Amino acid sequence: MVRPQDNRLRHDFPPAFTDRVETPCYLLSEDVIAANCRILETVQQRTGAKILLALKAFALPALFPLIARSLQGVCASGPIEAQLGLEEFGREVHTYAPAYTAGQMERVIRYSDHILFNSVAQWHRHRDSIAASGRAIEVGLRVNPGRSEVEVDLYNPCLPGSRFGILAEDLDGVDLAGIAGLHFHALCEQGADVLVRVLDSFEKGFGRILPPLKWVNFGGGHHITRDDYDLDLLCQTIAGFRKRHGNIEVYLEPGEAVVLHGGVFVTTVLDTIRNGMDIAILDCSAETHMPDVLAMPYRPHILGAAGPGELPHTYRLGGISCLAGDIIGDYSFASPLTPGDRLVLADMALYSFVKNTTFNGVELPSLYTFSREKDSLSLQRKFGYADYRNRLA
Repeated sequence: MVRPQDNRLRHDFPPAFTDRVETPCYLLSEDVIAANCRILETVQQRTGAKILLALKAFALPALFPLIARSLQGVCASGPIEAQLGLEEFGREVHTYAPAYTAGQMERVIRYSDHILFNSVAQWHRHRDSIAASGRAIEVGLRVNPGRSEVEVDLYNPCLPGSRFGILAEDLDGVDLAGIAGLHFHALCEQGADVLVRVLDSFEKGFGRILPPLKWVNFGGGHHITRDDYDLDLLCQTIAGFRKRHGNIEVYLEPGEAVVLHGGVFVTTVLDTIRNGMDIAILDCSAETHMPDVLAMPYRPHILGAAGPGELPHTYRLGGISCLAGDIIGDYSFASPLTPGDRLVLADMALYSFVKNTTFNGVELPSLYTFSREKDSLSLQRKFGYADYRNRLA
């Protein structure tokens, strides 16, 4: 899978910044993220919908004040993200997990405004605790909309046998008193046309139980800030849904769209070797620093590079872990790579440092933010031995 590119990448990550950072690191553009948030704010203004930041995709508190100027809050996947959302983002916190222990629920209640359950049984198990808390928490159920067009099975929440969401027939005869809304999530890096078809399936399955509800959450996976995204169709779809159902509130919870094209990963060539082809060893790791490269699989765009054989010098780019498959991919370059050369991997703000590991003792990349408009560069966090040691015991 290759994420669509646009010209902002080349214009907003100049060597004046990428050459000044220590590698490996993530370098995040405040300007691009602010521009994305302005697009999302426009959607809210046009439709009355509320948009949340999905912390599973991006969770850097340093940029929360910027994002919170536009978005209504965050969606969390458990008590830790919920606490981060409440303490650092400071607006609405919506929490969903496939199941909760009693201890987790105690903490989720403390930090959440909305709590979503994956089954009626989970709701029944924890509803007394929510009521006893005295907090004004709205409760919702995640449902399976009955349709998804996600191409990669690993990311498809609606496959047969999926553990996510309640089927429409399983709500027949269920007393939903105390339920404020429904949530579905069926998109992954997709456009408004897919939402139209998923929403049609959702309404056919669950439309009968919508009248008393306050809200419906359309989930994430909406690539709203992509250049070719049909904003008009999205706004028409949301507005039409709200009109059909008594001006019901609508939430969306994108993660990628908030930071799309908003960050790069900067790495340095450590060595070049040859084994049937030219190989460059980098100071980073696909396994530990960019796991989606191996899991999706996702092929990052590298500024100034092309596909294998398109430019005169082709290299296989390898990481520094002991995993044999720690390979970013094969790329070609106009000139031979030499130790000390820097490579800039595009669109790495999302699902990157939130997924990092310290497997093999590989050090975590540093986190930088910058702004061309302010001519500022800030080191937010540098990691070392203590971060590795403290994760073990």
